[in-house]
Amino acid sequence: MRIQEATILRIQQLRKQKHMSVYTLIYQSGMPSSTVKSILRGKSQNPGIVNIKCLIEGLGVSIREFYDSDIFDDLESED
Repeated sequence: MRIQEATILRIQQLRKQKHMSVYTLIYQSGMPSSTVKSILRGKSQNPGIVNIKCLIEGLGVSIREFYDSDIFDDLESED
Protein backbone atom coordinates (compact mmCIF):
# COMPACT_ATOMS: atom_id res chain seq x y z
CA MET A 1 0.00 0.00 0.00
CA ARG A 2 1.20 3.49 -0.78
CA ILE A 3 1.34 6.26 1.84
CA GLN A 4 -1.53 8.15 0.19
CA GLU A 5 -3.79 5.08 0.35
CA ALA A 6 -2.77 4.32 3.93
CA THR A 7 -3.44 7.91 4.98
CA ILE A 8 -6.92 7.90 3.43
CA LEU A 9 -7.69 4.53 5.00
CA ARG A 10 -6.56 5.77 8.43
CA ILE A 11 -8.64 8.96 8.17
CA GLN A 12 -11.70 6.92 7.22
CA GLN A 13 -11.02 4.41 9.99
CA LEU A 14 -10.82 7.10 12.67
CA ARG A 15 -13.78 8.99 11.24
CA LYS A 16 -15.95 5.88 11.47
CA GLN A 17 -14.67 5.01 14.96
CA LYS A 18 -15.77 8.46 16.11
CA HIS A 19 -19.11 8.19 14.25
CA MET A 20 -18.18 11.33 12.32
CA SER A 21 -19.61 12.15 8.92
CA VAL A 22 -17.43 13.60 6.18
CA TYR A 23 -19.26 16.89 6.64
CA THR A 24 -18.51 16.92 10.36
CA LEU A 25 -14.84 16.28 9.57
CA ILE A 26 -14.89 19.17 7.10
CA TYR A 27 -16.38 21.46 9.75
CA GLN A 28 -14.03 20.28 12.52
CA SER A 29 -10.93 20.60 10.34
CA GLY A 30 -11.81 24.08 9.06
CA MET A 31 -10.82 23.11 5.55
CA PRO A 32 -12.72 23.74 2.30
CA SER A 33 -15.04 20.84 1.50
CA SER A 34 -13.53 20.48 -1.97
CA THR A 35 -10.07 19.98 -0.46
CA VAL A 36 -11.21 17.37 2.05
CA LYS A 37 -13.25 15.47 -0.54
CA SER A 38 -10.34 15.56 -2.99
CA ILE A 39 -8.03 14.07 -0.35
CA LEU A 40 -10.51 11.38 0.71
CA ARG A 41 -11.23 10.37 -2.89
CA GLY A 42 -7.51 10.07 -3.66
CA LYS A 43 -7.62 12.81 -6.28
CA SER A 44 -5.09 14.91 -4.40
CA GLN A 45 -1.82 13.09 -5.08
CA ASN A 46 0.14 15.09 -2.51
CA PRO A 47 -2.16 16.84 -0.03
CA GLY A 48 0.69 18.20 2.08
CA ILE A 49 1.42 17.73 5.75
CA VAL A 50 -0.40 20.94 6.76
CA ASN A 51 -3.66 19.66 5.25
CA ILE A 52 -3.16 16.24 6.84
CA LYS A 53 -2.49 17.92 10.20
CA CYS A 54 -5.75 19.90 9.90
CA LEU A 55 -7.66 16.69 9.20
CA ILE A 56 -5.97 14.92 12.11
CA GLU A 57 -6.86 17.79 14.43
CA GLY A 58 -10.43 17.67 13.10
CA LEU A 59 -10.50 14.00 14.09
CA GLY A 60 -9.37 14.96 17.58
CA VAL A 61 -6.19 12.89 17.62
CA SER A 62 -2.51 13.73 17.76
CA ILE A 63 -0.14 13.11 14.88
CA ARG A 64 1.51 10.39 16.97
CA GLU A 65 -1.86 8.66 17.50
CA PHE A 66 -2.71 8.99 13.82
CA TYR A 67 0.45 7.31 12.56
CA ASP A 68 0.53 4.71 15.37
CA SER A 69 -1.33 2.14 13.29
CA ASP A 70 -0.52 -1.13 11.55
CA ILE A 71 -1.85 0.50 8.38
CA PHE A 72 1.50 2.27 7.99
CA ASP A 73 3.59 -0.90 8.28
CA ASP A 74 5.15 -2.21 5.07
CA LEU A 75 4.40 0.75 2.82
CA GLU A 76 5.44 0.54 -0.81
CA SER A 77 8.31 2.62 -2.10
CA GLU A 78 7.23 5.99 -3.53
CA ASP A 79 9.47 5.92 -6.63
